[in-house]
Amino acid sequence: MSENVPEDCLFCRIVAGTIPADVVAESEHSLAFRDLDPQAPTHVLVVPRRHVPDLAALATASPGELADTVGLAAAVAGQEHLPGYRIVANTGAAAQQSVFHAHLHLLGGRELRWPPG
Repeated sequence: MSENVPEDCLFCRIVAGTIPADVVAESEHSLAFRDLDPQAPTHVLVVPRRHVPDLAALATASPGELADTVGLAAAVAGQEHLPGYRIVANTGAAAQQSVFHAHLHLLGGRELRWPPG
C-alpha cells in the first residue's frame, strides 16, 4: 500500500485482495461487495479503489471517481433486479461511519420506509 493509505484500512485491504470479500461487481475506479452484516436482503458496499476518508473527500479529489462509484451502485441494483433501492453514505462518526474509507451502502430487496434511522 502507498504511504498515504493506512495499513489497517479494512476496505483498502479488500480492494488489494488481502482480505476476501464476496465481490459482485467492479469497475476501473470502484469495487462492490456484499456487506457481512446485511440490513436488507440486498446490502452491497461500493467503495472507491482510492483511499479517501469519505464521499465529500472523494468528490473533492475526483468527481469522476465519485460518479463511477455511484454508477457501479446503479449497475449492481440492475444486476440484482431491484425495483427500487436506497444508496446511503454515512459521513463522520456522528453519522455512524465506522470505516473511514469512502463507501456507499446499496440497500434493496424489501420496502424501504421513510424516514430512515
